[in-house]
Amino acid sequence: MAHYLVTGAAGFIGARTSEMLLEQGHTVVGIDNVNDAYDPRMKEYRLKKLQALPGFKFHRRDISEKPVIQLFKDERFDGVIHLAARAGVRYSVENPWAFLESNVIGTLNMLEVCRQFGCKKFILASTSSIYGENPPYPTPETASSSEPMQPYAASKKGAEALAHSYHHLYDIDVTVVRYFTVYGPAGRPDLAMFRFVQWISEGLPVRINGDGKQSRGFTYVDDIARGTIAALKPLGYEIINLGGHEVVTINQLVEMIEELTGKSANVQYGPPNLADMFTNQADVTKARQLLGWEPQVDLREGLSNLIKWYNKERDWAKEVLTP
Repeated sequence: MAHYLVTGAAGFIGARTSEMLLEQGHTVVGIDNVNDAYDPRMKEYRLKKLQALPGFKFHRRDISEKPVIQLFKDERFDGVIHLAARAGVRYSVENPWAFLESNVIGTLNMLEVCRQFGCKKFILASTSSIYGENPPYPTPETASSSEPMQPYAASKKGAEALAHSYHHLYDIDVTVVRYFTVYGPAGRPDLAMFRFVQWISEGLPVRINGDGKQSRGFTYVDDIARGTIAALKPLGYEIINLGGHEVVTINQLVEMIEELTGKSANVQYGPPNLADMFTNQADVTKARQLLGWEPQVDLREGLSNLIKWYNKERDWAKEVLTP
């Protein structure tokens, strides 16, 4: 069995990836500063579940602080799965400094963990936002990523470039996984899926930027975690899309949640946000070829799982802040 470092272990994808690795019999060291980028109750909930599992060790620290590197001097990792990041296209416009610190400096520090302590595999979580305003659809990895629309995507581009430099200089095997709109139980409350389920379930206004005709390729968190773990295989340096296989408009998403919850939505449309892409859809041919990866959970099943989870945890989940 292998020994892995997972950064952002209390995050949505980080927690599920850690859980899957532990279920497979591996040991995991997690690190997360459990910040307030969104309601920390979500992170504490995920972390509590992880800490109940054998083989998990946790550090509550910030990866953007250089001394953190030395935390791992006595570890011998088979891979670093770097999922920690400040995420969110809109907030990055308000506070770009936080995104540069976490996503660029934090990535540099984790690459240094690999260089200094002999870890030869590094996975970097990146984003579909990196493809900018007018990529081809479905979007292949060869599409331009040099015209980011907001500091979040720009910071991820910087992280990718740093990872490539460490691959070139130190022969670290790097796989960049670009995620497309991930959802599922205990998901991020600053994204549409959680917000809409909470707002519709609680009879709150459903706020939509624009006319709701914008669309997303949604992908279930278990599929994303499986793809991330599959990317631990030696590949040299590769960039691989994960997700985006089932594209629906925001209006269609609201209708599906109405149907599954049996409740009506009070939709309120507002002005579009310039930081948002109008649509996204991944070309996952490369993931299929290199990783043998296919998404397995369809949107209706995944959304049903999220709603079941919400109803089970409703006593506290209804209080989670959804800005």
